[in-house]
Amino acid sequence: MESALNKNGCPLCQTTGEDVLFTNDLYRIIAVNDPAWPGFCRVILNRHEAEMTDLPIEHRSALMEAVCVVESALRKLMQPTKINLASLGNVVPHVHWHVIPRWADDTHFPDPIWAPVRRADAPMRQQPDRAALVQEITHDLT
Repeated sequence: MESALNKNGCPLCQTTGEDVLFTNDLYRIIAVNDPAWPGFCRVILNRHEAEMTDLPIEHRSALMEAVCVVESALRKLMQPTKINLASLGNVVPHVHWHVIPRWADDTHFPDPIWAPVRRADAPMRQQPDRAALVQEITHDLT
């Protein structure tokens, strides 16, 4: 884990292989593309900072606006029971937000996705249409 604690070894400072849905000078929005969690996205600050309060207020506001835009797009396209928003940073101390659609019958609900599985027989759901997700996000952020 030590490598994740500094800029040079930070996995979120390395952008290779990401499925980028939207990017600007401040942040990028990626699709995680985990079949277990359809629609899971991350909003990642482009520069290496560990805490939201390390950012100027206008950058904090812009980052949270992006999180809300992703949440709104996923709600529109996927109609989940709930959207989970999480910014932990214990393992990777680089400002980023998880935006995770959840359903009442998913494998972990109502617990976080990182908790033990509650039910193994949850239905599989499809990823949202990527083009529609990009369009929704881009429309609201430009």
